Amino acid sequence: MLNRPTLIKLAKGVAEFCLFQGAWFACVLGAAHGEVGWGVLAVVVWVLISWSLSDQRRVDVMLALQAVTMGLVWDTWMLRGGWVDYAAPGPAALWAPVWILALWALFATLVRGPLSWLHGRPWLAALLGAIGGPMSYLAAVRLGAGRFPDPTQSLLVLGMGWAVMTPMLTEMARWLLTRTAGNKAASRG
Repeated sequence: MLNRPTLIKLAKGVAEFCLFQGAWFACVLGAAHGEVGWGVLAVVVWVLISWSLSDQRRVDVMLALQAVTMGLVWDTWMLRGGWVDYAAPGPAALWAPVWILALWALFATLVRGPLSWLHGRPWLAALLGAIGGPMSYLAAVRLGAGRFPDPTQSLLVLGMGWAVMTPMLTEMARWLLTRTAGNKAASRG
């Protein structure tokens, strides 16, 4: 039997994951239908709510910035390498579109929230990333938010990339949390 604090934490994680999924769908479907602004707005609203409820806002903001930077590099490389064509590319056609970058900020909320159990488990994070990353892109493509010129090659490249990036982000989150806790302890001492 689960105790009350564990049940509350579990319910919070489920709610966060459901809100994450809602924002993800809004962003992907917005891009698929040429209405990027509404989807990005949904993501921004959820990210801001997530930060407002956080006890580690600074960590969350820093992790989101790290994730968006990583996403800018990764998805621009994917685009320029011909691995993926994004719907609603935006004004800078050779760069990752804004809606993809919003999804990276959204993913950071998942890394600090429901996926925090992956902190300190890089091999498990790599396995989850190798499967979950490509499946997320595949779902977006099937919803009309892009296309894979060569689906097999694209999914393999995505799997390899996400097998590296997911543990990088989970370990970054863990490091930021440890650093923040160390700074708080030092300031009390």
